[in-house]
Amino acid sequence: MAFIDVPDPSEIPEQDRVADDDNIIRVHGVHSRTIPLHYDLYRELMYGAGPLSRTQREMIAVTVSGLNDCHY
Repeated sequence: MAFIDVPDPSEIPEQDRVADDDNIIRVHGVHSRTIPLHYDLYRELMYGAGPLSRTQREMIAVTVSGLNDCHY
């Protein structure tokens, strides 16, 4: 759980909402204008063209999350 209060999704302005079913990006709701920017960065890093496969990118993300004791 985040160490900061995150807003209820209904409190986030409509123009700042993104498809975040797992609420991973919701923590950015304290500054809701950053939500779409963070989401676009995430989509580019995970799905954009690059030397790593999608599976390799996910493996890196899982390893880093594990090292940080993140439940995602």
